[in-house]
Amino acid sequence: MWLALLAPLFFLSYNLSNQYAASLPDVGSVVFGWESAIPLVPWTIIPYWSIDLLYGLAFLLPCERRHIDTLGWRLLTAQIVCIACFFLWPLRFSVERPELDGLFGSMFDLLMGFDKPFNQAPSLHITLLVVLWACYAVHLKGAWRWLMHGWFALIGLSVLTTWQHHFIDLPAGILAGYFCLWCCPMKSLNSVPQRGKNISRIVRRRRWILACYYALASLILGIILSIGAAGFPGIALLLIWPCITLMLVAINYAFWGAQGFQKQPSGRLSIAATILFAPYLLGAWINTKYWTKGQSPADEVVAGVWLGRIPDAREAKRYAGLMDMCAELPVTVADGCDYRYLPVLDLTPLTPEQCWQAARIIDGLVNADSQPILVFCALGYSRSSVALMAWLLLTEQAKNPEHAKLIIEHARPQVVIKPYHLEMLNEMVFLPEFYDYQLLQRVTEKRG
Repeated sequence: MWLALLAPLFFLSYNLSNQYAASLPDVGSVVFGWESAIPLVPWTIIPYWSIDLLYGLAFLLPCERRHIDTLGWRLLTAQIVCIACFFLWPLRFSVERPELDGLFGSMFDLLMGFDKPFNQAPSLHITLLVVLWACYAVHLKGAWRWLMHGWFALIGLSVLTTWQHHFIDLPAGILAGYFCLWCCPMKSLNSVPQRGKNISRIVRRRRWILACYYALASLILGIILSIGAAGFPGIALLLIWPCITLMLVAINYAFWGAQGFQKQPSGRLSIAATILFAPYLLGAWINTKYWTKGQSPADEVVAGVWLGRIPDAREAKRYAGLMDMCAELPVTVADGCDYRYLPVLDLTPLTPEQCWQAARIIDGLVNADSQPILVFCALGYSRSSVALMAWLLLTEQAKNPEHAKLIIEHARPQVVIKPYHLEMLNEMVFLPEFYDYQLLQRVTEKRG
């Protein structure tokens, strides 16, 4: 059924975009001078054509319907994204391919009977290749897996050696491919629900403000890119990646939430998120080093429980347990470490439900004797400090949020705790599950 949808859609939409570009009086090209050194290698038309067979066979690999649906949605997204770009930004391949004889020449003639020198950036071929590569990499093992990697790499190279695309189409296609993987993750990501009109208003307002900031930054970069494209095309093209990244961060804040960074149980981000958000991740990492320079990476709040910034690999080895509140940065987890995470967007308040979940997770680490433990976010200033305050309230080591704040500030003076943080903690105390958990703990202690 997926192939019955995707195949006609491909031929129809691809032909329409080709016809549209051909109808325009002038279609430009983006080509670097050094590309003239790329040779035409006729036999690479075979790996180039092979993606059509691999496209159909890919649907036979997954054993679960949801995995088949995920593959279908990824391929559909690839089609929509690339065709939209072909209409919005039509480009032409600027080099005339010479006539070829024999089998390879016949394959080229067959290709050009359908394909025209348009539909360039992002390369749909490369976009589909990224999606299919991810699918085959999951299902093939051993020697077949290595053979697959080699053949898929050859397919990627063939878009240049068959003189079908200019170089700029490749990185654009790679970004588009990883965008498809990001939009349709193989595993569903759960988020913590929010309740209460007043609480939702506070959290939503903060997230939308930050989303607007990132969208504005993306827009400014886009304007610079447009202005610079005429005089400095190479430099301008470098801005496409951070421009797209900032817009995706804005989408995370506005719609997806922390799950948009796709943090995994291993502490790493998904490959798609790592590629797409790489410029932002670099900026976030530099930001943590700048703001925490000269400060202690972590401080002990109570015996065995530490609060601090995101640890590097060396620092992480000091702890038996890690509680991660950072959505946007990966962490290296040592073997045997009890790692738990509740990712929250940077500069946003935890909801009462998130406060409760964080407190319960930290209490689970403490009760599991996984000490010392580190509760951290990017800087160790807000998200992690509020989580630790919630745990102090849960375990009744603090009488109220103001008391918990004093405890945290005494241990780590640089923390930033806003009034809305205290408001969330006050709401948390009245959650039924919070009260029930405390009651259960008291009963357990009495029986003990």
